[in-house]
Amino acid sequence: MLVTRATKLLGTDFPIIGGAMQWIGRAPFAAAVSNAGGLGIIASASFSSKEELKEEIRRTRDLTDRPFAVNINLFPSIRPLSVEEMIDAVEEERVGIVETSGRNPAKCVERLKNEKRIYMHKCARERDAVKAEALGVDLVTIVGTECGGHPSAEGITTMVLLPRTVRSVTVPVVGGGGFCDGRGLMAALSLGAEGIVMGTALLATEECPIHPNFKRALLEAEATSTCLLLTSVKAPFRVFANKPAREVLEMEVRCEPLEKMLPKMSGELGRKAYETGELDGGIWACGQIAGLVKKIMPVREFFLSIMEEAESIRRRWGIATPERRERQGP
Repeated sequence: MLVTRATKLLGTDFPIIGGAMQWIGRAPFAAAVSNAGGLGIIASASFSSKEELKEEIRRTRDLTDRPFAVNINLFPSIRPLSVEEMIDAVEEERVGIVETSGRNPAKCVERLKNEKRIYMHKCARERDAVKAEALGVDLVTIVGTECGGHPSAEGITTMVLLPRTVRSVTVPVVGGGGFCDGRGLMAALSLGAEGIVMGTALLATEECPIHPNFKRALLEAEATSTCLLLTSVKAPFRVFANKPAREVLEMEVRCEPLEKMLPKMSGELGRKAYETGELDGGIWACGQIAGLVKKIMPVREFFLSIMEEAESIRRRWGIATPERRERQGP
């Protein structure tokens, strides 16, 4: 067992958090990640009403007795469920772990932070992690430019961003962007992280509720199979480089206005594509780690393979586990 400040805080078996993925992070998948020993996360951006989100929280409790979290995405959205309603659902269902992501969480802290709830914030810049700690969060996740979804416009890799953030804050730090195996976990721990968050790698699990075509595409992907959209407006979005993604890139080269690009990036198109298996049916977030994903397996088996590889590396180099170091003292 690999014990870190993150596993102690979150109550998980493994220092692994499942990324909050729209349309995918619903009760069955969140519960599967939690039951496998990690922290599953419900993506509240997938729901249209407070009652839908509350029902999904209750469904998750029916499927697992392990810790899970609800993510509240602070990016601007055309979805009908407001941030205030998301927080209402979390409070009314007495969710024990909550994560915010995207923009400054200052307006949310007063309602979300209390002695009965663990509050995490996911960000993509060192200074945002420092600000989140000052606001009182219990844990920060920092993601580098390799990650699927929304890295920062600064373009800093996880290998640089993670140790800088660890140096700048005292709360536990979880690293994201470029992790899918025990080698990556040990690298993150060596850089000072207390765990890792994975999104893209979890797409290739048996429980992930996406069409098999997407999973096969991941197995065939290279590290160059993703691209960054919207860099022209300093709002980078890393996605799988399919036909609609390439079309948006061409529109950016032609300096076309954002309002012309957004229809091609509709979340509803992505949701339908996940269901139908049409790889070019919409734009979907994907990290560079896709180039290392080569097998589909159950989540529990996947996590165990990560931990076994990490333990093998630890033994090879004679590294004491965190709990052994605590017993041995300085």
